[in-house]
Amino acid sequence: MAAVFPLVPRRRVIGLAFGGVRSARRGIGSDVASTREYHPGDDVGWMDWASSAKLSAARGNDEFIVRERFADEAPRVVVLCDRRPSMSIAASQLRRLDKPRALLSAVDLIGQSALAARSLTGYLDYADGEPFWRPPRSEHRADAGVLERPFEAPDDTVSQGLEFLGEHRRDLPTQAFVFVLSDFVVPPDLRIWQRALEHRWELVPVVIQDPVWERTFPDVGGVTIPYADPATGRVVPVHLTLKEAARRREHNEARWDNLVRDFRSLGVEPVGVTSHDIAGVLDAFLRWADLRQMWRGALA
Repeated sequence: MAAVFPLVPRRRVIGLAFGGVRSARRGIGSDVASTREYHPGDDVGWMDWASSAKLSAARGNDEFIVRERFADEAPRVVVLCDRRPSMSIAASQLRRLDKPRALLSAVDLIGQSALAARSLTGYLDYADGEPFWRPPRSEHRADAGVLERPFEAPDDTVSQGLEFLGEHRRDLPTQAFVFVLSDFVVPPDLRIWQRALEHRWELVPVVIQDPVWERTFPDVGGVTIPYADPATGRVVPVHLTLKEAARRREHNEARWDNLVRDFRSLGVEPVGVTSHDIAGVLDAFLRWADLRQMWRGALA
């Protein structure tokens, strides 16, 4: 069985019928919405026999109660993929996170999960500076070869992508899931994220950062380490003092704290990916889904 995580919306969706996510509408589904008296033509399978027996005993004649359920709906799902040069950094002897592989694992996992929810899936990136757009019009994952595209996107690729999607709202109705995959070392433009949230999409930032070199920074003061320029691939030795390493650590940790705080200020919970292994990526998405479930329970 393929690894998947549940698509947990902040509220019940109103979308295409017969998907895997609970709707605000009544219909065929698994969650009970309410009960009512039986009407001719109602499916016998909807019958609440225990409640019917109690009402019949109370009224002294045959009365029947049926359950109404929330319909199962299928939200649309789009992956906005950041393919800036910094997302091309592979694993090494000193660096355990392989970002391209983490990107591949995340896109594949999202695709499998959308398929399990019977959702329409789409894809967007700016790998070569121009929008590469596959709208969510069929139940399949991103086309083969999508992830072989270059890592030459501009620094504002995420902002451009969200604005592009805002111009294609016909393909992304209310409550569509938009997974934004990036390392977010370029801070998000919160004004653009706020505008995107006004479309009532389910925005999910997926933050792919190395836990040692990007979320924080190791104590390598006084040591010469190899540094690879992601834009050129050139590797050069870099010597940092103790103070320089400490400043870098403070900067990275503050950047991470600010990133999480800014997203949460918008009511958005990020997915933190620190591994390229599918098990580690799945664990990050499952933790996100658990938080979503707790959040919905608190607001219910």
